[in-house]
Amino acid sequence: MTQQNVSVTLPLSQALARVKRMLFQPFDPGKWFVIGFCAWLASLGEGGFHGGYNGGGPVRRGGVANVQHGYEQARDFVLQNLWWIVPVAVTIVVLGLAIWLVLIWLSSRGQFMFLHCVALDKAEVRVPWHKYVREANSLFLFRLVLGVGTAFILLPIIAGIVFFVVGMVGGGAATVVGILGAVGLGGLAMLSSIVCFVIGKFTRDFVVPIQFARGMNCVEGWRVLLGLLRGNIPAFVLYLLFQIVLAVAIFAMIMVIVLITCCIAGCLLAIPYLGTVLLLPVLVFKRAYSLYYLAQFGREYEVVVAV
Repeated sequence: MTQQNVSVTLPLSQALARVKRMLFQPFDPGKWFVIGFCAWLASLGEGGFHGGYNGGGPVRRGGVANVQHGYEQARDFVLQNLWWIVPVAVTIVVLGLAIWLVLIWLSSRGQFMFLHCVALDKAEVRVPWHKYVREANSLFLFRLVLGVGTAFILLPIIAGIVFFVVGMVGGGAATVVGILGAVGLGGLAMLSSIVCFVIGKFTRDFVVPIQFARGMNCVEGWRVLLGLLRGNIPAFVLYLLFQIVLAVAIFAMIMVIVLITCCIAGCLLAIPYLGTVLLLPVLVFKRAYSLYYLAQFGREYEVVVAV
């Protein structure tokens, strides 16, 4: 299908109909908890809704001097306690990497399990866990390489920002070179993060369904998607922009529910697994939306089985 015939609004009604058919016709709590478990596995290692406010009043006199004094105290403390800080830091990093690897592996398996449930309207765990081992392991390796590559790109940039900031703090005053360097590297970090985010999102939204439908590994799935992207870049840019609109709308809806329930819903949503089950209509909608959007490019991209 040509990009002129691709719509970002048509999949809305299709995805909503899928949610209604899967979860409410009839309403089956057991089905919710099974599909919710798959969705929970798929979301491991991914962030949820976060927010915060870093407010501040006017800067007090002597603020720069206080910052410089705090920096010098922290530096002296670290230098005097390297004998235990280094092994503790190494242990934390190793444990963190091990946990990250386990979460990414489980999430990769979970993405195919959740897709299996949404595409086929089935509440199954054992079948998709065993059926898509090859595809999920390939996805895991791709995500691992992407994560390591992202770290190799961002860590030197972050180190550069820290270098400029520490230099200004140590010198007791901001400099034009320091500000421009920190801002420039900050912009580069933001651009790199956006690129890595888009790669990850396209992998989850489109490459995984292509793997699912064709039994491909992740690299082969990306080759198929790149062939599709070459002739339909505006359609996929529009998809990304509309995803922002959807994310804002979903976030606003959840915040309204949290406020109406006096934050009770917020407490329940914060509970692992249970929060995923409660948000299951939203998660099924998001997964189904990307599947229906992809299906507009031709029958060879159809994943959802009509029920």
